[in-house]
Amino acid sequence: MKSKIKDIMTRGVHVILPDCNIQEAAQKMMNLDVGALPVCDGEKLLGIVTDRDITLRAVALGSDLHNTNAREIMSSPIVYCFEDQDIEEVSRIMEVEQIRRLVVLNKEKKLVGIVSLGDVAVKTGRDDLAGEILEKVSMNSTHTHL
Repeated sequence: MKSKIKDIMTRGVHVILPDCNIQEAAQKMMNLDVGALPVCDGEKLLGIVTDRDITLRAVALGSDLHNTNAREIMSSPIVYCFEDQDIEEVSRIMEVEQIRRLVVLNKEKKLVGIVSLGDVAVKTGRDDLAGEILEKVSMNSTHTHL
């Protein structure tokens, strides 16, 4: 039986509201030591804000960090996977979409976790698989997804 994403994902993901300003989002990322925060309105997943989104879509353009909100810079539509998908299948999604982090949903499409390239490498012991994904992600350094 193949391993599932639910076996390696990070649970208890912190989220931000769409009207959260970018400085607050960046501070939350720093305090949590994470590089991405899903943007949710209640239980509805709207998008995701990454440290790269903040840098390229706000700071580099001279946006006012106090008056620019997450909704304005978030990556959307969001690429996601389901918790019962095989790790290999999800790894291919990350490779094709060229992303380092992927939100994980349950069958009801509720946010239940996040999986990163690091999770694939560390928690599966599959350095080869993580290396393949990293190679594909790194090929397009201007990609603004996760």
